[in-house]
Amino acid sequence: MKEQEKIVVMGRSKVQHGQHNDRIFVDDYKHALDPYLINKLDLLIEDHEYGKIIAKTPKAAKIKFIRHGFDQEAKIPGFYNGKKACFFMAKYTDPNRKTVKNKEELLSIVREAKKKKGNKKKLMPLKENYEIKLLDLRDAKKIADIYDQVFKTHPYPVADPSYIEENMGHETLYFGLMDNDELVGVSACSVNFHEENVEVTDFAILPKYRGYNYSMHMMKKMETVMKAAGIKTAYTMTRAGSASMNKIFGKSGYKYGGTLWNNNQISGGIESMNIWYKSFDV
Repeated sequence: MKEQEKIVVMGRSKVQHGQHNDRIFVDDYKHALDPYLINKLDLLIEDHEYGKIIAKTPKAAKIKFIRHGFDQEAKIPGFYNGKKACFFMAKYTDPNRKTVKNKEELLSIVREAKKKKGNKKKLMPLKENYEIKLLDLRDAKKIADIYDQVFKTHPYPVADPSYIEENMGHETLYFGLMDNDELVGVSACSVNFHEENVEVTDFAILPKYRGYNYSMHMMKKMETVMKAAGIKTAYTMTRAGSASMNKIFGKSGYKYGGTLWNNNQISGGIESMNIWYKSFDV
């Protein structure tokens, strides 16, 4: 996994950028504190010639982005403390980056996943000697090894044990699927306790263990832990081209929030990512 995004702070906002994903990603926009952030992003584009800017913004900042040529690609209701929505605003500086050749195919995957909503088919218990548990720092190398085997490329250096260790210290929880004492699958929760939301992400099951609904079991475990922690909203950015993962979120009661087109590197190339979300405040 080559050059990753740099994470910088502009004013009070967290901004990630790099040639690996050929984009700027504003992950935490403090709109009231950073009135000139969009101008700074334009300067960053001039310096690096990135093909896309994507920003997560509250509704209060949405009109500002529209005035600067951004369009809404996705929305997560209840993102902020279960009350206010988050908008994913995008601008393409490279016309080629905006072209999605397989757009209809990707949208058909969404349509099929939506049909799975409300599918109450009972999830069979895990087989004997299998369990899903919360992992700790001692598991960092094993987690990185799983990601290295499953992902050809990734937006972040998940195949680096030191990155896993650092993330564990910054509100990221890793869950492991165990076959006896062997780690055979991993998933992660990136938790924002202040805003009471969580990104469920990076599901990775070794090939010989796929096709047994283990990702569904991991999802169920993660949701149980997040609900107990007082989290209001869960969401994910999943590969738009992965029919199986989109169906998992559809089956799990998540709603489709939109697609981030040609968004980031994963599994060997720039891919579009679907947003799915679920409210726990019921």
